[in-house]
Parts: sequence; C-alpha cells; structure tokens
Amino acid sequence: MNFLLRILITAVVAFALSSVLPGIHINTFWTAVVLSLVLAVLNFFLKPVLIILTLPITVLTFGLFLFVINALIVWFASESHLVRGFHVDGFGWALLFSLLLSLLTSLLYRDKDREEERRRY
Repeated sequence: MNFLLRILITAVVAFALSSVLPGIHINTFWTAVVLSLVLAVLNFFLKPVLIILTLPITVLTFGLFLFVINALIVWFASESHLVRGFHVDGFGWALLFSLLLSLLTSLLYRDKDREEERRRY
C-alpha cells in the first residue's frame, strides 16, 4: 500500500511539474502514473549500476553527480519511448525536472512519514 501511495504522489508531482515547466510534456495523468512506475523500476535496476560506474566522479563532486544520474534516468525514460506521451525537450529540462521532482516528493514523503510516526505512538 505504501508503494502505491508513493507512486501516486510521484505521479501527481510529475504531472504538476509538466504544467509548470515548458520543456516537460506529459499528456495525461495516467501517463504520469506510468512514468512514475517506470522511474521506480529504472531507479531500482539502473541507478545502482550507474552509481558504481561513476563512483570516482561522484566522489570528486561530493555527490553532486547523482543529480546528473537522476537526470539521465529521466532523459532515458523519455528518449527510449518507454512511456508513450512523455517527452523531455533536452537534458537541461531533464535535470531541472529531476531536481524539482526529487525535492517535492521528498518533502511530501517526509510529511507522510511524520504522520505515520505520530500514529504509532
């Protein structure tokens, strides 16, 4: 249940960002749901491999290269046509989208986690 809620939160934020950022195009909300599922799968399988392959540059940049890895995953989802109805106009838009998506979803997850912690005690 927690996974589905996180997918829906990510989809809502991604769909909202597509209406604000002119370089991000998501056709429908269901496309955003599919996008969030694809990003979850890519983050699970592809991101660890990319982190290991780019470990030296990630260490040299004090972890800031992880933002580039996130942007590459978003750009890959767009350019490989894994999600029909999702398009990113360029790498810069993918970087901005991934930064804002990470920031906003982490803020929303944090509030949700705090609420769950209060219920436990």
